[in-house]
Amino acid sequence: MEFHIAGLNIIVVAVAVWFVGTFVNKKISFLERYNIPVAVTGGLICSTLVMGLFYGADISVTFDTRLRDLLLLTFFSTIGLSAKLSLLREGGKTLAVLLVATSVLLILQDGTGVLLAYALGTHPGYGLFAGSISLAGGHGTAIAWGTVAEQAGLASAKEIGIAFATFGLIAGGLIGGPIAEYLIKKHKLVSDEANGQAPSIETDDGALSPSMPTVSAQLTTLVMLAVCIQAGDLVNQFLFSNGVTIPGFLTAMMVGILIANTSGFLNLSIDPVSRERAGEISLQLFLAISLMSMQLWVLADAIAIILLVLFVQMTIITLFAVWFVFRVMGRSYDACVIAAGFTGLGMGATPVGIANMNAVTAKYGPSPKAFLVVPLVGAFFLDIVNAFVIKTFLALPIMSSGG
Repeated sequence: MEFHIAGLNIIVVAVAVWFVGTFVNKKISFLERYNIPVAVTGGLICSTLVMGLFYGADISVTFDTRLRDLLLLTFFSTIGLSAKLSLLREGGKTLAVLLVATSVLLILQDGTGVLLAYALGTHPGYGLFAGSISLAGGHGTAIAWGTVAEQAGLASAKEIGIAFATFGLIAGGLIGGPIAEYLIKKHKLVSDEANGQAPSIETDDGALSPSMPTVSAQLTTLVMLAVCIQAGDLVNQFLFSNGVTIPGFLTAMMVGILIANTSGFLNLSIDPVSRERAGEISLQLFLAISLMSMQLWVLADAIAIILLVLFVQMTIITLFAVWFVFRVMGRSYDACVIAAGFTGLGMGATPVGIANMNAVTAKYGPSPKAFLVVPLVGAFFLDIVNAFVIKTFLALPIMSSGG
């Protein structure tokens, strides 16, 4: 028996999954203490239940994930709308240092993957799929390179890449929070922006809550997001027609950056509260849909090897984030949040890194620098550097010799 969930039902299920994750995080103190994103908790619970239905009742539940792609575009549009070039200039050095750290990580991931593949007696090419192709690259990169590898004779490369990308997504959402918690407690870090929260108003019961934006402000934000997505798509089509292929979310973010930095000349005001709420909602729903739609039973046959390799890669990125990224970023609260985001970015995807940072800053205070540099590195520079690193490894003699 098969059930297919599509349309707006996807949003209904995703919201329910998010609330389940919130409930479980509150009940299990470990999850809340170590800043595990609630969408990760709820999504894993859902995908585990779906796997149970598949094995226990021969019921297959599948999800239409097209709305997930729209949510990703919305999220990156909000990142663009918040990116002032003045802030980028201030964070220029931080961005450059983080890019270097990311490049080193990609080399470590691929070197580790190739060595593990060689030790396990398989073609070293598979090691790249246990490295930066699937982990830092994510599902899209794994599918793209998997197709090329299979044409070159590397059997099931695409499926292996998807498996590592899937488990990497989970791992990235699980270890970023604990890393941040450890660093904050050890170094007694506090946010420099802790007193810069949105203005508050007093409610009927005397509690303080963020001031609500007007309907006009919210509709303006909605229109700007629609412009980012549509204009970004037009730019993407133009570039594609001229032989240039870049991710759709990147062009949407670039349009957002253009709007954010010309809004003053256009006498256009973008409400920061509306923008942040839109970004948070789209991110949480994107993660919930991504994790709840995982078909874990497809990965069951290779689970032992996947978990072994994943454990080694998790250990490497944890040590790298704590002992290198945190230090070169300045050993500050911002450096701590960047380390948490870097872990999600390096093991899963940019949205996972952002979710890690959201979980940390919701508890300890904002970090504008982290939310500027991590998305820029993850959305644009990472894919470029990753392609160069992958091609460099493919040129090594060990690849042509088959190990």
